[in-house]
Amino acid sequence: MENKQTALFVCLGNICRSTMAEGIFNHILKERGLQDKWLVDSAATSTYQIGNPPDDRAIAVMKKHGLSMDHTARQITAEDFTKFKYIFGMDKENIQDLKRVKPKGSPSEILLLGKYDPRGKSDIIEDPYFESGMKPFETVYEQCTSKL
Repeated sequence: MENKQTALFVCLGNICRSTMAEGIFNHILKERGLQDKWLVDSAATSTYQIGNPPDDRAIAVMKKHGLSMDHTARQITAEDFTKFKYIFGMDKENIQDLKRVKPKGSPSEILLLGKYDPRGKSDIIEDPYFESGMKPFETVYEQCTSKL
């Protein structure tokens, strides 16, 4: 693992945004032949969804775009702050939570994924979980695709 780059995507529950970002990033790496050079995962800041699969709507949107997700929700750990160089939060609350639990001296960088939108659009990837229908999940897919 020493030669690999590492990225962890984090949201509140780890069943929507972060798992979609993880799946999209892994797909991009595979397309570019770089999957062996990266370790990628996702996690939650909360305990709400630990052990659950991704939201059915997230799975459906990813499948619509030819991508799959194989993930079980988990909470971020202290070890993650050593294991992953780049830790991407989806919104400002995620960033605040990550900074609060980051161990002192940790080498990881906490970054807001939305800051990397080449179109200069919103830097927040809104949580689609409490919204109805597929559109909010499609928006998350589009946002993650444009930033990765």
